[in-house]
Amino acid sequence: MEPSTAKPSFLRNILLRLFLFCVFILGVRFAYVVTIRGESCDLGDFCFFSLPDHLNSFISGAGQFAAKSSSSAVISVAKSAPAKPHKLPDLWATRGFQKAAQFYSSVFQDLISEGFLTPNSKALCVETPTGADVFALKEIGVVDSIGIFKKASKPLVISGQAIKQPFGNDKFDFIFSGGGMIEMSPKPADFAAEICRTLKPQGFFVVHTGSRDTYSHNSFLDLFNCCKLVKFRDIDGFDSKLPFVREIVMRKYLSENVEQILGLGVQDPGGNSANKCFVPDYKQQLIRKAEPLIAEEPKKPWITLKKNIQNIKYLPSMVDISFKHRYVYVDVGARSYGSSIVSWFKKQYPKQNKTFEIYAIEADRHFHEDYKYRKGVKLLPFAAWVKNETLFFEINEDPIDKDVVKGRGMGRIQPVQSSTGVSDGNVDEIQGFDFAAWLKDTVSERDFVVMKMDVEGTEFNLIPRLIETGAICLIDEVFLECHYNRWQKCCPGERSSKYEKTYGQCLELYTSLRESGVLVHQWW
Repeated sequence: MEPSTAKPSFLRNILLRLFLFCVFILGVRFAYVVTIRGESCDLGDFCFFSLPDHLNSFISGAGQFAAKSSSSAVISVAKSAPAKPHKLPDLWATRGFQKAAQFYSSVFQDLISEGFLTPNSKALCVETPTGADVFALKEIGVVDSIGIFKKASKPLVISGQAIKQPFGNDKFDFIFSGGGMIEMSPKPADFAAEICRTLKPQGFFVVHTGSRDTYSHNSFLDLFNCCKLVKFRDIDGFDSKLPFVREIVMRKYLSENVEQILGLGVQDPGGNSANKCFVPDYKQQLIRKAEPLIAEEPKKPWITLKKNIQNIKYLPSMVDISFKHRYVYVDVGARSYGSSIVSWFKKQYPKQNKTFEIYAIEADRHFHEDYKYRKGVKLLPFAAWVKNETLFFEINEDPIDKDVVKGRGMGRIQPVQSSTGVSDGNVDEIQGFDFAAWLKDTVSERDFVVMKMDVEGTEFNLIPRLIETGAICLIDEVFLECHYNRWQKCCPGERSSKYEKTYGQCLELYTSLRESGVLVHQWW
């Protein structure tokens, strides 16, 4: 009897043919993915299966959105042909991208539950390098979403900047800025203006910032004056670069007359409301944190006041100053360019990487030539005064000091009509200008303004005038040298006869400034 081998051989043949058929199917799939679609084997494909429908839809739709939004957008899609499938970026498979996308997905779902975002919203994410926030929006069903960054990351992010968006006016129902990118902007005012321009009336603007102090929070609200605050909350971030996040939700006003809504520019019948400073509690708290004023008159002021600079608590060392329109430094009594502008402000003042506009106010024409070729510094060759009029001032020169610049100092300033009683010396005439009026014309409450004042006794005229006119409200931080009949270095037991004011009167001047909501420091 012959052995039965037919059945095992037949079974093996069937299995072999089935295996070869599977290999053929896989080969065809691989050829389709690599040759026809031009893709690599990446996450979502597995080289065998197609992407989920919602991912395919927003990959092909991203280019169409960009083309509809602006004629200047980088991506364009031909109307006559179907959208060409895009390669799935390897970036999306990275752990960092997925972690960010999960974080933003949770954030956006909370916003949907609170009614600030809907699946039908037309959404924009600004300054998004990878587009993880856009990915999250599309994943939860907000399909009409796009991001902008200086370098495109297709298909989620097109080329554009927050300060110069490639879109028309009133285009978006929802705009998001994450990652603390807003405080990194070199032009926060332009950033805010573009958000206000492209956001629809009644649309929502949501921002994530790492700045959580009260000063920066109020500065932020002032910056986006086209919107009203809806809510804010503090949450944990998703990476070490921004471990804590303040989420701020704002809504754009329906009316274009924002000033009327906010009550800006409205004065009382007496016309005095514009000249009074409203000092919010958060500013008073900052002043209370400042170094205390030196209550007792120092016996060696040239040593004590100089050492006091080490105790100064600068405003930018206590708060974030990112959310301001402009950054301005005014040096009243600047002397030479290298005096306080270079030796102190540029080298020592903590500017938080902000670029400051610098105004040097110096009446002594001997120093004017020094500013002729200085970039970024605007010289006002006049005397800061309480009104526009011709003045004279006395030049004090130390005969012992051979250095003309170091030995030269400006003396008392008085109107020409009051020239009697001036001591002998080099008397010069100069044009004085209304400093308070100039300040109100030059800066606004949304600017960050620092002032140093060294005017040889004229501070007793200028400071009360600044308070009276309300111009003092525009200054965030003051470094003031107050001149009084101090003890003389040369002659122990003798006071200087150059100034009539006492140290007690100087202390009152400093106190009045702090009570007006101005962080003032004793300067030397």
